[in-house]
Parts: sequence; structure tokens; C-alpha cells
Amino acid sequence: MTVAPLTTVDSPIELRDVTLQLGGETILDGVTLDVRRGEFLALIGPSGGGKSTVLRVIAGLLRPVSGTVRVESTPALVFQDYRLLPWRTALRNVQLPAVLGAGGGLEAREALHLVGMDAYADYYPAQLSGGMRARIALARALAQSGDVLLLDEPFAALDALVRERFNAELRHLHEKTGRTTVLVTHSIREAVWLADRVAVLRNGKIVEILDTRGEGRVSAYTDGLERHLREVLGAGDSTRIRTDARDPFSWSRLLPLLAIALGLVGWTVAATLLNQPFLLPTAGAVWGKLVGTPALFASSFWVTVSTALAGTLLGGVLGLVIGYPLAKVRPLERFLSPYLVASQSTPIVVLAPLLVSWLGFGFLPAVLVSALSALYPIIVSTLVGVREVDRAYHEVFSSLRATFWQRLTHLELPGALPVLLGGLRLAASLALIGAVVWEFVDPNQKGLGFRVQAAGAYYDKATQFAAIALLILFGVLVYWLITTLERRVMRRRGR
Repeated sequence: MTVAPLTTVDSPIELRDVTLQLGGETILDGVTLDVRRGEFLALIGPSGGGKSTVLRVIAGLLRPVSGTVRVESTPALVFQDYRLLPWRTALRNVQLPAVLGAGGGLEAREALHLVGMDAYADYYPAQLSGGMRARIALARALAQSGDVLLLDEPFAALDALVRERFNAELRHLHEKTGRTTVLVTHSIREAVWLADRVAVLRNGKIVEILDTRGEGRVSAYTDGLERHLREVLGAGDSTRIRTDARDPFSWSRLLPLLAIALGLVGWTVAATLLNQPFLLPTAGAVWGKLVGTPALFASSFWVTVSTALAGTLLGGVLGLVIGYPLAKVRPLERFLSPYLVASQSTPIVVLAPLLVSWLGFGFLPAVLVSALSALYPIIVSTLVGVREVDRAYHEVFSSLRATFWQRLTHLELPGALPVLLGGLRLAASLALIGAVVWEFVDPNQKGLGFRVQAAGAYYDKATQFAAIALLILFGVLVYWLITTLERRVMRRRGR
């Protein structure tokens, strides 16, 4: 195949004897097509005839096995399912071409205004109706550089009235912008009413091209019964906001607090009846230890927390660095799988004495043990999250000619964020365990784990319970923070 700049000034798109095969089957067979500058061309034909394939060839997403494709500039493609990034607002979705270096069309807010969506710039796709998302997808294409607009059945999922209204708006938009436009549709009426010419594609071949500038547009919509029904139904309107249905307050939300209160009461009753402070101190005795020596517990709390946080950060970074290539290269995952399974199966308690002999004592080996504890969940969540990013979004980024780094930072990591947060929630808990395990080995790390061990030697159960309570409090706090962030991320995506 040859891809080269156009030599014919009045034809931004030229296809010459294009043949394309997928899976050994011929999808396009010797397609020859010219699209004139500023023209609106419609492609119609039966399903599986190759209409969308022609658009992808023009967009550069598919490469034919033979023939010549010449396109004046990088086309803007509006997909049938819109493919708006759920973690970006309407405005930021329209700004995506500019962010990826494919801008140069209309400014994002101007494009939103042109499609009547400037009032909804800060809404997320999950909050918008199907018709509104179609407008956002069209605005994103208008914000992209180039003079070629490709539409792959963008209104197929809309109801009849809304679709008619969109057709009128699209026709007006084409007259206003003058972009060379190619529309794939199954509707004969839509093709005749919108297009200057209609190309019929059947069995991978263009069998006829009809000029529809004249009588076709006049007679596209009939009078009589159809007109009466349209008047009864009224004007189609796609401007509907999807609001999140919030559940009313339920007393069940107080059940965790009730469980904690009952647990404290049960603890107090059991400790009072047992009356053995060397075995089970009362809650009052534990509280007395905490308020009686706040400086001691504060310093120990900081030692453990700083180690756990540093271990979570280091384990998270290493997990991303290791997990991403595993997600992208499946043979690499299979090759390293024995080591990954072995690392997860080896208790961190076994590794701690070895690290003492290799690295000695101190903060650095403590952080390393904590990071090793947190590593595996981040690797797995990165691998799963990156692979779960929909291939449809990758096609959007391919149409925008995104670089590897742009695809990573604007698609794969944001797309994998819900799964990554789930892995981080587990990793933070394991990092805290790793920090405490190291404190059992290293006498220089006088954290909460050290306090538990030292108090146990003197049968000081109140101090032991106080240190354990602080460890639980920190673990619950980290869990709550990550879960809150995760819920916010999922709510924005309509999940």
C-alpha cells in the first residue's frame, strides 16, 4: 500500500483499487473512490459490506494489502459508540485532541457551543444522555485538526425523532464548517437527505455512486400520515441529564458503629468478669496508657507509619514498573510467572532474617521489607487494570496518532485506576504488616511493633493493647481513605 500527500487539490480523499483482508477474508475488493473538497458523501449498504472498514482505511486504522490511499490530512473520526473517556468531563473529552497534539480545529469551548453543549462542559459522560454524548463526540472531532470528518453511524442508537433533529443539525453544521464529510449509515432516507452523493457498497465493492443534490433532498421526507405522526410526537430532544439516584438515609449505615460499641461493651464486661489484667486489660486501662504516655506512643506511631507509607510508595512504584510490561507482553508474564508466584508464596517473616544479614538494621531495610510486602498486589492490579482498558478507547487514541507516553498517561493509567486503587487498598495493609514484622527483628526500629513485643516481655497487656489499637486505627484510616477515593472515581464513571 502507498500513503502519500494528495496531488489533486479538489479531492482530499482518494482510494485507488484498495483491497483489504481480515482473518484471511476479503473485506474490501478493489474499492476506488474520490471525495471532493467540502463534499458530504454517504456510504450505504448491507451489514458486513465493508462500510465501516472503508472509514477505518481512510482514518489510517487499517492498512490494505494493495491499492493506494491518499488523504490530505489526519481525519477526525466519530465512532458509532462515541467512545468518550468516562474519567474526563465533556470539556476535557473535547480537549483531548489538543492534549495529544492533534488539535488545530475549533477551540474546545467553541466546538461545544457549536453543538449546543457548552452548558454541560463540566458533566461526565455517565451523567449525559445518548444524544448528548453524540454531540460531545462530534465536538471532539471538530476540535481535531484537518479538513476531513468521518462519521460511523453516530446516531444509530438514537430514537427516530432525535435522529431526525440530529440530521438537520448535522446538515447545518456541514454547511457552516465546510468540512469534507463521509457518513456511514444504514438509512437510505438519511443518506439521500444529508449527502451530496451516495455510494452503495455491497460485498466489499462500490456498485454505484448517485448524485443526490437535487430531487432527493426535496422528497426525502413525505407529507400525509408521516407528517401528522411527527406533529403528534413533537420535536425530538436529546438534552436529558442522567442524575445519580442517591439512596435515602438508611439506619443500616449505623450498623458498623453499633458493632464497635457492642464490641467495646463486650470487651469491658469480659475484662471485668475475668479480672486478670495480665491477660485481658479493660478498655479504660488501655485508654489510660494512651493518654498517660502520649509522647512515647506518638514517636512509635510515627516510626511505624513512616515506614509503612514509604513501603507502600516504593512497592507501588515498583509494582507499576513491573506490572505494566507484564500486561503488555503476555510471553513475559508467562516467563516470569514462577518468580511472581514464589514471591507471593514466601512469608515475609522468613525473608526478614536474611535481609538483616545482607543489609543490617535501620530504616532502609525496614522500608524494603514493607515494600516487598506491598509489591505483589500492585503488580497484579496493574496487569489486570491495564488489560481491562477497552480496546475501543485504544482505537480512539490511534485515530488521534497518540504516542506511547500519551497513551500511557491519558488512557491506560486512568482507565486502570479503579483496579489499581483496589490493589493499593490491599497493598497498604500488607505494607503495614511488613513494617511491624521488621520491628520484631530490628531493635533500632522502636515502632508500635517494637512496643507490642517489649510490653509482652513485662506482661504489660495494657501497653500491648494500646499499641495494637493504634495499628488498627491507622489501618482502618488508610482503608477508608482509599475506599472513599475509589467510590468517588467509580461514581464519576457511572458505576
